[in-house]
Amino acid sequence: MRIYFLLLMLAAAQFSCGQSQSKKNSEKYLLVGTYTSGKSDGIYVYKFNTQTGDFSQVSSAKTDNPSFITVSPNEKYVYAVAENGGDKGSIAAFSFDRKEGKLTLLNKQSSGGDHPCYVNIDKKGKWVTCGNYTGGSLAVFPVASDGSLKPAVEVIKHEGRSANSQRQEKAHVHSTIFSPDDKYLFVPDLGMDKVMIYSLDKNTGKLSAANPAFVATEPGSGPRHFTFHPSGKYAYLIQEMSGKVNAYSYNGNGQLTSIQSISAIPDNYTGSVGSADIHVSPDGKFLYASNRGESNTIAIFSIGEDGKLQVVGHQSTLGKTPRNFNFDPTGNFLLVANQNSNNIVIFKVDKKTGLLSPLSKQIEVPNPVCVKWASK
Repeated sequence: MRIYFLLLMLAAAQFSCGQSQSKKNSEKYLLVGTYTSGKSDGIYVYKFNTQTGDFSQVSSAKTDNPSFITVSPNEKYVYAVAENGGDKGSIAAFSFDRKEGKLTLLNKQSSGGDHPCYVNIDKKGKWVTCGNYTGGSLAVFPVASDGSLKPAVEVIKHEGRSANSQRQEKAHVHSTIFSPDDKYLFVPDLGMDKVMIYSLDKNTGKLSAANPAFVATEPGSGPRHFTFHPSGKYAYLIQEMSGKVNAYSYNGNGQLTSIQSISAIPDNYTGSVGSADIHVSPDGKFLYASNRGESNTIAIFSIGEDGKLQVVGHQSTLGKTPRNFNFDPTGNFLLVANQNSNNIVIFKVDKKTGLLSPLSKQIEVPNPVCVKWASK
């Protein structure tokens, strides 16, 4: 009887340990960038369970207008824009304690232009790039051994305009996207209706114009965010002002070939257009794009073997101004940051159909605009 009891206790302990390990493996850190013009402190850190969608706040870091953030490949550092004008536009570097889930400021560097709205890092964690919207420029920063940022080694200011005299009176850089092999940098410019393409010297951080140096979009379209398919064979561009998604084939050598243009706006919609963000599901089967204005929807597309898109449907974001959204690392959930309703809505992803189903629980956070992830 005693042996039976001991075996029973051992089995229970192993089961409990397995459950604890499973929960630990399912938990990730969710990092949220915000605008601090309201009640926000800056960057918020949550624990998020990628199996259940449960969450709890861990910490926050006080910093000015971190409207876009990025996490280093080793997940030890976080970089955030300070989306301000004049000499107050900067990029901040933080160390990230994954045991405690806390951020500690390391340093700041001038962004090289007004209102930095995007920050990115290469796959080796060596170079950080930013895009300055009002300044119409981009910059490249070396990462020091302690994760802090050195002064920019490259600042390029775009010169140009396009069809809309009010919104495209000059260049407006909106994102800086590395190619899958980090050899090229793709820079959508809303003011110029172009995606500028640069070759990156991985040793010096210097940029030079690729051949061709850009791809042009339809006048008045307003290129905003850009993403690659997991296969690396295709790329997709969301255009803020026209609400269209441009699909491209990619040859791996900095060259894009247009294969499709398709609307992300719901049929019969007549309100203002303000498309914002774009992401491909981790399995490469579906593409999602957010629409602001009065639409407040996520467009869902299936992706064919040829990279072309077909509309699957449109999902209400259950909030106002879905500026940014992102998948959790498993692809089980899609989280939408609704800037002007102070909520992040959690959607369960149907991986067969691509459709989204909202959970009853939401994350209440002031002016959320950017969603990123890190491991525990």
